[in-house]
Amino acid sequence: MKRTYGRLIGGVLASTLALASGLAGCGDAQKADPTAAASAASTAVPAGGSTVPAAKTPQPAGPKPVLRVGALKGPTGMGMAKLMEDDAQGKTAVDYEFTLLDSPDDMTAKIINGDLDAAAVPTNMALTLYNKTGGAVQLAAVNTLGVLSLLENGSSIKSVADLKGKTIYTSGKGATQDFAFRYILKQNGLDPEKDVTLDYKLQQAELAAAAASGDAALALLPQPHVTTAMMKNPNLRVALDITQEWAKASGSNDKLAMGCVLVQKKYAQANKGAFTTYLEEYKQSVQFVNGQADQAAELIAKHAILPNAAVAKKAIPLSNIVYIDAQEAKPFLNKFYQVLFDFEPKSVGGKLADDAFYYAK
Repeated sequence: MKRTYGRLIGGVLASTLALASGLAGCGDAQKADPTAAASAASTAVPAGGSTVPAAKTPQPAGPKPVLRVGALKGPTGMGMAKLMEDDAQGKTAVDYEFTLLDSPDDMTAKIINGDLDAAAVPTNMALTLYNKTGGAVQLAAVNTLGVLSLLENGSSIKSVADLKGKTIYTSGKGATQDFAFRYILKQNGLDPEKDVTLDYKLQQAELAAAAASGDAALALLPQPHVTTAMMKNPNLRVALDITQEWAKASGSNDKLAMGCVLVQKKYAQANKGAFTTYLEEYKQSVQFVNGQADQAAELIAKHAILPNAAVAKKAIPLSNIVYIDAQEAKPFLNKFYQVLFDFEPKSVGGKLADDAFYYAK
């Protein structure tokens, strides 16, 4: 397994990038020297730039299919921790090359350039890339549901209606979380432009610090920033669970799908067996993370998906890490995309999803 770490850049919404017109090839299905591939060392490049080897357990000679997988730090990558560990130990049926990145924008570039065969990405990014590349990618599964909470340093907010006249500190104007929150406000009779003040000046890490220090009385944050802020300030409380508020606002039990697994269509067609195996191994990893929080937290920290195990352990049960096949997720995803499209068509690449967007096993 090879892991590389991208540098943090400010952009959050992938659809704001200047997207290239096509995808490069999806990589070889097998390594030229399977014996060497099975025993090759993985490399992790920390911030200082040095290389730390982490050798795989040697395996018997024989080719393994190769899959280059991208993951984001945070909830969309947390479910992959056990899979990353199993791969490092040579226990997987597929030889994975993992790339761990800080921002969706970094991920977008790698997908467009053909540097990745599959990736865990925000759901709006998946549809944006599908539209911008003429259907060269597909959504294979949902891996993260709602991870947003409204934190309050106080006890005055009991419902969405209580937000009238308030200033809510948030980030990522025009991002998925922004549209989801504004939809909830509108469905509760509040005009996001007139009845509340949405302050976007701070990035998520800065906003978490401001909430912990008391400088932001109401802060809309995703995991793990919610957990980080609450660990620093025990007076903070979750005033509104945005996942629950989404279900109320939509008038159904529709899920707020924030993260998904994307695959290059060309790779999936040429390596169907390998990709099917990946989905099964990934599903097992998700089950492990949700069922074995203590061990999973250590792996999440070990593979630098979150900064430390203490944060990871508290964040796991609040991060809505799931595995839902694309065909099962299609109904609630279509409704979610409709909400985003109604606010801003560019947020999903200008068009709603068609059936070909959803991968079928």
